[in-house]
Amino acid sequence: MRKKTAAIVTGFMITLGMLGGCGSAGDSTGNANASGENHLNFGCYVYSTSFDPAAYQNASWQGMRWGITETLYRFNDDSTIRPWLSDSYEVSEDHKTWTFHIRDGVKFSNGNPCDAQAVADSMNRLFEVCNSTEYSSTPRQYIDMASIEADPEANTVTIVTNTAYADLRGPLCFPFYTIIDVEGDLTDAEHPGGYTTSVIGTGPYVLDSFDELSKSGELVKNENYWNGDVPYESVTMMFIEDDTTKAMAIESGDIDLTENITTISDLQKLEGDDAFYVSKKTGVRTGFALVNFDGILGNDTLRQAVFMAIDGQTLCDVTVGGMYNYGPGVVPDTLAYDSEKLVNPYTYDQEAAIQLLDDNGIRDTDGDGIRELDGENIVLEFDTYKNRCLSDFAEGIQSQLAAIGIGCNVNVLDSDTLWMEMQEGDYDLSNSNWITVGTGAPEAFLLNWYGDGGENFFTEDNTDATNYCRYDNEEYNKLYEQFKASMDEEERKDLVIQMEQVLIDDCAVLVHGYYNSTMISNKEKVAGAEIPAFDYYWLTTDIKPAE
Repeated sequence: MRKKTAAIVTGFMITLGMLGGCGSAGDSTGNANASGENHLNFGCYVYSTSFDPAAYQNASWQGMRWGITETLYRFNDDSTIRPWLSDSYEVSEDHKTWTFHIRDGVKFSNGNPCDAQAVADSMNRLFEVCNSTEYSSTPRQYIDMASIEADPEANTVTIVTNTAYADLRGPLCFPFYTIIDVEGDLTDAEHPGGYTTSVIGTGPYVLDSFDELSKSGELVKNENYWNGDVPYESVTMMFIEDDTTKAMAIESGDIDLTENITTISDLQKLEGDDAFYVSKKTGVRTGFALVNFDGILGNDTLRQAVFMAIDGQTLCDVTVGGMYNYGPGVVPDTLAYDSEKLVNPYTYDQEAAIQLLDDNGIRDTDGDGIRELDGENIVLEFDTYKNRCLSDFAEGIQSQLAAIGIGCNVNVLDSDTLWMEMQEGDYDLSNSNWITVGTGAPEAFLLNWYGDGGENFFTEDNTDATNYCRYDNEEYNKLYEQFKASMDEEERKDLVIQMEQVLIDDCAVLVHGYYNSTMISNKEKVAGAEIPAFDYYWLTTDIKPAE
């Protein structure tokens, strides 16, 4: 353990060294770092080496999290929507034609106008690149786009969709649809697929330099920012993967701000120290493991026994120290979807799990402590990554399954490798922590279990592109189609509950619980650092130097 921690700390020190020697900010950035005046050091997890929303999903998130890019609308903590780059809209009676007025006077960080034509060009470029590039973002996953046209005189953008949307503003909050300046050729020589690594946005900060090896970068103030004062002249974004290292860095003063420390002892120590402010919020994220129905867990009896063997309440309360609130449904119970109506027939009952396996002939016949199915030892492959306590859940579940004679290999991967194995179906359980209402409603999240996940799960319009668990339930599919077609808010809420109940009854997804996000700041240096419920928005102008 000491060797591992030492290696992580060494990596963090290398990151600091790289940041001190890279970039194009020159003496101004160096002076800001040295003096500490109007400079912020933010230690965080970095999921991408690109900021282009067309590159892939993590890249689109990163641009917005770093305060570089913005969308037409954005979410409040309660999932209501407020204007951002668009200040008003009109919608046709059939909910397929949406006209958005672009806020007057907004400029990109390079001084170019962010007007209706620029917005239309940005969005058209996103869809064109993603239609022609094999490895890219999937904007059609959330918006089935027919056309995007600008009216420069009215400063409006009209979006026509192939299907009706209850409220298109919700999907437009998603980071795919951040608006960037596409004047000129954005294609990098190293990325012939059509995307670039860095972008020009409208946010309060500008990417000045980025080191792909250390995954860390320098931001500077956007002198053309449209929405008030920018608090910091410069910001250093330091990639720190390990939670304990984040805690050590903020305690030592190497960083002023960090996010999502999930090592319980470290978090409790910081919460008890008056020098630090810990913002904690039950947001809109669910921790869960996808269940691969194309593997051994396609066996109903085994899957039901696995679910009954897992003590989710203890995992949430003890194993991860309250970083999650337990619940069986895929949508957090803090959202207005009547989660109290859900009934779980497979609550924790270790003895019942053992009895179910025994009664169905799934026994340990050779005395090695592991049961067999079809003559083979049952050893599940559980893929996970370390962020947000996911590896802690996997290891806890591994131990609980061993108690009923089920083997389990926990494979701790980086997020990119986990994602690739999930797409390929090379897993039995695959851990994730996702925003559930990323477009304002759980439509995109619930798509994970729609369709049949078979040969046709990559369809032309990506309708079925997220069913990586190969789950197929006719009742669920019909409910999802009703939900997607409905424009009535109360009907949609009722359909969500029905879909959740189908997933619970099928043991279709192993829900860990609902994540409590955190942001930790040094009180002497930073004010206004509140963790948002939607963690698209990390670095905002609300975060300022302490007075």
